[in-house]
Amino acid sequence: MTATTDLLAKGRKFYVPNYKPRELIIDRGKGAHIWDLDGNEYIDFGAGIAVASLGYNDEDLIRALEAQAHKIWHTSNIFFTAPPIELAEALVEASRFATRVFFCNSGGEANEAAIKLARKCAAERGKPPEQRQIITFTGSFHGRTLTTVTATAQPKYQQGFEPLPQGFAYAPFNDFDAIEKMMGDHVCAVMVETIQGEGGVMPMRPGFLAHLRALTERHGALLMVDDVQAGMGRTGKLFSHWWEPGVTPDVVTLAKGLGGGMPIGAMLAGANCADVLQFGSHGSTFGGNPLATSVAHVVLKKLQTPALTENVEARSAQLIAGLEELGGKFGLFKEIRGRGLMLGAELTEAWHGKAGEIGDAARRCGVLVLQAGPNVLRFLPPLVITEPDVAQGLEYLSRALEKLPAA
Repeated sequence: MTATTDLLAKGRKFYVPNYKPRELIIDRGKGAHIWDLDGNEYIDFGAGIAVASLGYNDEDLIRALEAQAHKIWHTSNIFFTAPPIELAEALVEASRFATRVFFCNSGGEANEAAIKLARKCAAERGKPPEQRQIITFTGSFHGRTLTTVTATAQPKYQQGFEPLPQGFAYAPFNDFDAIEKMMGDHVCAVMVETIQGEGGVMPMRPGFLAHLRALTERHGALLMVDDVQAGMGRTGKLFSHWWEPGVTPDVVTLAKGLGGGMPIGAMLAGANCADVLQFGSHGSTFGGNPLATSVAHVVLKKLQTPALTENVEARSAQLIAGLEELGGKFGLFKEIRGRGLMLGAELTEAWHGKAGEIGDAARRCGVLVLQAGPNVLRFLPPLVITEPDVAQGLEYLSRALEKLPAA
């Protein structure tokens, strides 16, 4: 029995079976390349689901981690340490709207904090519980905690976990009229992704975020942007709501790309709601630990460089052009959508249901691609991916498609 087969057998035996990992053991990575335990090399078009924003084995991140590891790893939030304070200051300055930051460990935790903040804010404004409804959108994904999975307006994620928490309503995504009819003084917040990742990489229509901002201001509700997947430079701007000029949210949640691979989440809050979570109202044992925040601070600095932004724009254009060529060659794609290096390619009817099969074939040919449901291939490569790597990855994907039965 090889080391790979032995570990795969142990993983299947000892893991709770809520995941379905592919049959390989990832061993190491460099840039946009990863190697499995058997020495097979892959170009990564997924970045750990938008997490490895700076690729793998970035030397600056390693230095930051090592330097902090020789100091202290954890103190709890009973005490201050320098790294989370410095990262909080940097996020406030970069955000252009926030005044305070809450640190946690994941996107789900960041959204949980945002939901609690919205409800607490409404309570302090004198709204009774029945006037603390939060609106989210069909196709959204906000996390796996019981509350955030309820905020996730996709029944497939909720089935079997009932009874679900109350106080959520779901509006059709990108429907200007529907959300206007649903708004009222009973709503305390609207939570939205500018590009729905798990919902098929569905972008927000131009003007929709501004529409939400106007409605929330009219009814005294918070506008909360879930930027867990679309944030931190993935769309070509540090925060994805910057694509809608003039819109300032009240809350933005972050995770994934912020840590470059280190587990970290953050909730950024504007001045009108930043002080409502007072002592004892919320917490996170590991949130803001010195190791994660030391690395994330370096990630944040690098994500704000013009060179990285330019690379995202150039590689996005290259990837879209390559996908369009493949789509034409194989009759593959109905639509390619998204922004920056957050792209979704919806399969034509002839290829429906085959996103997983295409992903498996691509892996066997040396490139890792994701899916967003059975009919959408999802592309979230490291933001530092190079021109040759994109070209090679597209060539591997083409080889994979040639091996599949004609649709």
